[in-house]
Amino acid sequence: MNTAMFLSIPASMFPDQEVLVFEGRRFDYQTLQDRVNRLAGGFKALGLGRADRLAVLQTNCNEYVEAYYAASKLGIAFIPLNYRAKLDELRYMLTDSEATAVMVGDRYVELIEKLRPELTSVKVYISIESSWAGMVRYGELLAAEPEEVEAEVDDGDLNVLMYTSGTTALPKGVMLTYGDFSEYVLNSVEPADGTDRGSFLLAVPLYHIAGLTSIMTNIYGGRRLVMLAQFEPGLWLRTVEREKITHAFVVPTMLKRILDQPDFELADLSSLQILSYGAAPMPLPVIRRAIERFPKTVGFINAFGQTETTSTVTMLGPEDHRLEGPPEEVEKKLRRLSSIGRPLPDVELKIVDEAGNELPPGQVGEIAIRSARVMKGYWKREAETAQTLAGGWVRTRDMGWVDEDGYVYLAGRKSDMVIRGGENIAPEEVEAVLHTHPAVDEAAVFGIPDEEWGERVAAAVVLKPGMQATAEELMEYCRQRLASFKKPEVIFFVDSLPRNPMGKVLKKELRQTFASQVASS
Repeated sequence: MNTAMFLSIPASMFPDQEVLVFEGRRFDYQTLQDRVNRLAGGFKALGLGRADRLAVLQTNCNEYVEAYYAASKLGIAFIPLNYRAKLDELRYMLTDSEATAVMVGDRYVELIEKLRPELTSVKVYISIESSWAGMVRYGELLAAEPEEVEAEVDDGDLNVLMYTSGTTALPKGVMLTYGDFSEYVLNSVEPADGTDRGSFLLAVPLYHIAGLTSIMTNIYGGRRLVMLAQFEPGLWLRTVEREKITHAFVVPTMLKRILDQPDFELADLSSLQILSYGAAPMPLPVIRRAIERFPKTVGFINAFGQTETTSTVTMLGPEDHRLEGPPEEVEKKLRRLSSIGRPLPDVELKIVDEAGNELPPGQVGEIAIRSARVMKGYWKREAETAQTLAGGWVRTRDMGWVDEDGYVYLAGRKSDMVIRGGENIAPEEVEAVLHTHPAVDEAAVFGIPDEEWGERVAAAVVLKPGMQATAEELMEYCRQRLASFKKPEVIFFVDSLPRNPMGKVLKKELRQTFASQVASS
C-alpha cells in the first residue's frame, strides 16, 4: 500500500473535515490533498521520481507534512534530518544517504550552503520559505500541474530513511518500507469515518519516528493534527487549552518541563483524554507527579518502541496508571509504573542471552522483537543489519526482564550496563532508587574504569533547587535499598545532564568526562 493513501482515502470521503492546524493555518482534507498533488507535480517537473531521495531540514511545519505525502506519492524515499545536528553530522547523513534533493528552511540555509560543494549527489535544492540563489522556491512548485495518481509500490520498497540519534556512534540510516508503515498504521487506528475523533497535539520533531508516524495515524484516523514548530512548555499548555486537545505525546523531559511551569495549575486541561509518553525512560517521580496533577480524567500511556521497529512495540495503558483499588492492587500498580507494559498484539517479544537463548521471567537479558513491521535493515551496513536482525528478531540492545504477568522492565542499554567484579548492574535500577531521594531532581548511573573491579558504579546527580545532599548521604541511601555492590561508589553533582534532542541521557559523554577526572585525581 502506498502510504500517500493515508491522506488520499479520507480526503476523497470527507473533503471538508479539518485535519491539520499549524500556526494559525488550518487545512481540511481537500485543501491538504490539493497541495500535496500540486507539490508532487512540482517534484515530477524537477525530474524527481522513484530513484530519488528527498532530504528535509526544517522544524515541524505543514510543508514538511506535504513533502512526505508528495514524495511517497511518487515513490521518492524521504529522509527527515535532525535539525539540531551539527555541520559534520549533516555532512555525514547527506553524503551517506546519497540524497538527490534537499528541502531546507531559512534558518538552515547557511549550513547547507557550506556543505553544497561536497554534496555531489544532490541535483536540486528547494527553499521552503524565502527565495535563495540556486534554489527552487517551494511556492513555485505548487503552481505545477497536480499529480493525482499514487505510484504503484511494493511493500518492501523504501519509503523513509531515518537516521538514529547516534548516541554511541555515527547515526545509522534505518530503512523503513511502505509495508512497515502500512502494518503499523492499519493495526493502530480505525480509518476516518467523518465523526469527531478529537485533536492530537504534535510537539516532537518529525525526524523522530514518533513524530513521523503521528502524521500518518492521525490523518488516516480522522483526528485533527495540531502541530507546534518546536516544543515550549507554556505554548504546549496554551495550545491544549485553545485547541481543546484530546490526545498528545511527550518525552519525559517535556513532561517534567510542563509540570514545572509556574502557571500549570491555571491551564484548562479538561479536554485532554490521553497523554502518551516515551522515547526515553520515564523517572518514576515524574510520572507519579503527573498522575497527581493532571485532571483525573486523563489516561496515561507509556509507549515504548524504536526506529527499527517502526515505533511502538509495548504499551503500559491507562488502567495501569490509575492508582486505585485495594492496597495490594495499588502496590502492584506502583511497581508496574516503572515498566514499559506488555507487547502489542502484532509484536512478539522475548528476553535473550548473548547466544540468543530465551531467558525465563525475572532474568535480565537483551530485549528481542519480531514483527511484520521491523526495519528492512541499515542503509549500506550489511554486517550490522545481519547482527541486529539475527534469526528474524531485532536485537534491540535494550536490556530488560519480564515479570510473571508479562510486563516488561528496562534495565538500560546494553552498552550502558555496569560490570563490577563480574556482576552485571542495571543503571536504571540504581537510578530508580536515587530518584526517590527527596533532594534528587535527576540522576544518571554509569560505569567508570577500575583496575581492581573492572568498573565502578558512578552517578551524576542534579539536585532540586534549594535542596542539599552529600555524596555520602546518597551512597548510604542506596546501600540501604540495594545490594551493596550496586550502590554508587562515586557521585558527581552537576547542574544538568547531557541529553540528545529526544531526552535520552548521553552516558557516553558522562563516562568520558568523569572517568578522566577520576584518573587524574
